[in-house]
Amino acid sequence: MDTDVKSYHYYLNRELSWLAFNKRVLQEAEDPGNPLLEKLKFLAITSSNLDEFFMIRVAGLRHQRDNHVMSRDIAHMTPVEQLENISETCQKLVAKQYVLFKSLVAALAKEGIFFVKPESLNEEEKKWLENYFEREVFPVVTPMAVDSSHPFPFLTSKSLNIAMLLERNERDMSIDEENDIDVKTAVVPVPSVLSRIIAIPATGNEKKFIFLEDVLMHFASRFFIGYDLLEAHTFRITRDADLYIDEEDARDLVVEVERQLRKRQWGQSVRVEFERGTSRFMQRFMTQDMNLRKEDMYEIDGPIDLTVFFAFYDIKGYDYLRYPEAHPHTPWSMLQFSNDKNIFDMIKEKDLLVHLPYESFEESVEKFLFSAAIDKDVLAIKQTLYRVKSSGSIVQALEKAAQNGKQVTVLMEVKARFDEANNIQMARRLEKAGAHVIYGLVGLKTHSKCTLVIRREKEGIRRYVHIGTGNYNASTAKLYTDLGILSGSDKLGKDASAFFNLLSGYSDPPTWQSFIVAPINLREQSMAMIEREIEYAKKGEEAHIIAKMNSLLDKGIIAKLYEASQVGVKIELIVRGICVLKPGIPGISENISVRSIVGRFLEHSRIFWFRNGGREEIYISSADWMPRNLNDRVELMIGIDDIDIKQRIKKMLDIELEDNQKAYIMQPDGTWIKTAAEENKLCAQDYFQSLAEKRIRTKEMTLAEKLVHYIPVR
Repeated sequence: MDTDVKSYHYYLNRELSWLAFNKRVLQEAEDPGNPLLEKLKFLAITSSNLDEFFMIRVAGLRHQRDNHVMSRDIAHMTPVEQLENISETCQKLVAKQYVLFKSLVAALAKEGIFFVKPESLNEEEKKWLENYFEREVFPVVTPMAVDSSHPFPFLTSKSLNIAMLLERNERDMSIDEENDIDVKTAVVPVPSVLSRIIAIPATGNEKKFIFLEDVLMHFASRFFIGYDLLEAHTFRITRDADLYIDEEDARDLVVEVERQLRKRQWGQSVRVEFERGTSRFMQRFMTQDMNLRKEDMYEIDGPIDLTVFFAFYDIKGYDYLRYPEAHPHTPWSMLQFSNDKNIFDMIKEKDLLVHLPYESFEESVEKFLFSAAIDKDVLAIKQTLYRVKSSGSIVQALEKAAQNGKQVTVLMEVKARFDEANNIQMARRLEKAGAHVIYGLVGLKTHSKCTLVIRREKEGIRRYVHIGTGNYNASTAKLYTDLGILSGSDKLGKDASAFFNLLSGYSDPPTWQSFIVAPINLREQSMAMIEREIEYAKKGEEAHIIAKMNSLLDKGIIAKLYEASQVGVKIELIVRGICVLKPGIPGISENISVRSIVGRFLEHSRIFWFRNGGREEIYISSADWMPRNLNDRVELMIGIDDIDIKQRIKKMLDIELEDNQKAYIMQPDGTWIKTAAEENKLCAQDYFQSLAEKRIRTKEMTLAEKLVHYIPVR
């Protein structure tokens, strides 16, 4: 057996590993334990994931193929081989999507929710639909003829369109024309400004819905008077959406990003989806001048683009078809203090841990920033922002701080994919308010999550720091599992100051006291900590690593993990998405296990635990073990010093390793098997949500008990 840990035999292809993750998401759409509308939402998530995959990953591979790149990836596959495997896998995945979709539609019908065609409506409903069409739809639609004088229109990425084949009807044909065939082609864009799912006014307990594209096809004659409709089918084109930015030659990075953003909708076609039953002639019509191959074409047996169900998910009156509401609660670290205590006094006394989304982003991170914005003793705020909500309070707090005369410095990453335009807009808002904005670094994305607040106190200047694993985004803070630390540690404060000086000026990297920074020393430190466990194992001591991340892709790190496994280090990996490591291979990775948790919330935190000869070390980080995070991004990892917080985080890891409801276990061949125990059930996400609720109830009970002692007995 080849025992070379760098041999391609022991690595999986990145793209196929990602598709395996999306398949796990899709499996949640058929999990009997998930409510019906939640299953529909998982279908929408799968569809959205695939869109981005084609726009970025497939587009990149097509560029390599078209440029005759023959280099092989970590799994020894060429771009052509990868594209062939991707197409085969995606065709099966999409087919499975629509089998599940049909079963969910049937289940919705049992709940009185029906998706219908215009022809099936009763007379009263047809009359309403006609009035709705004339009033709301017809004025907005722009039908486009396609002939020698009307070239095929440019259709933007992910826009839904209808291809129509028309024939002049007999009543409008002259005698001389009767023997001629007058067939025309046209494209009718489905307006994105209108609701795609239309609710028909209810006449009973049943609720009927109709798709906008079906309405357009039903009334096609209104757009093409004098013609009969021979064929009409929906289709959608997905285009290359990656930005190709020459940062070295760009005089103004923001202007260059904006210029590239304008090109995004005009990228090359990478996929076309068309409705089942579309004739060969119409398929050719839809894809003319697109340079697409057969494997780039997807026949869809249902409504194209299931992301439409993100909005439908919130349908009123059907709460019982969704998960019970889960509210974030006051962080347990903050519950230990009295309600009237200043947040800076809390942090000064003890480091605070925030566990999102079970604990409140609003009552911790936002409170920290807003308190800093209005506190007369706060002198300056510095923050890195990667993905930020446009209507969120983070930007509002920073604006308020600047307006209040604080020195506000923000590194706004304008190259955050699909958030570029929003981030540029937010940056300009902050500049207008008086903040100093840095627009990222040349050649690197700033992905770290760090806030520094500088405050004048009686003892002198004091620094307060927040470092997290997730973005400063109030929306994702309710959907993603993340960790954050609020600390008044002098070590962290000094490192944070040095870190921001590094980002904003020409300062050389300092000797860090607590920060581990990519691309400076995060890779080296991670490798060294794995090597340390190897040395313990060689001495016959117990050696153990637990690592939780979004993706595991770096060959150097994986090879070191294989080496650790070979000498007996126990390695437990919790990887949500891509994992190109193969666990459980005798002689190579038999001491490595990999699990993925896919549930209600998106697992996003990065946690690294090392036994270290019994002197346990725990780190949280913004970085995954991927080349881009270790080499091409500014990332942060910090060690946890507070004993209570270390115990809490270790307990979190233990619970996730015991999850037997939402955990998928990776097999040596790269496939995944879901563990769903019938007895002693443990769902980690449910456990953490219940724990947060229990702590609140305990706090309330404690307060009530205290009040009893102060109420005089009459």
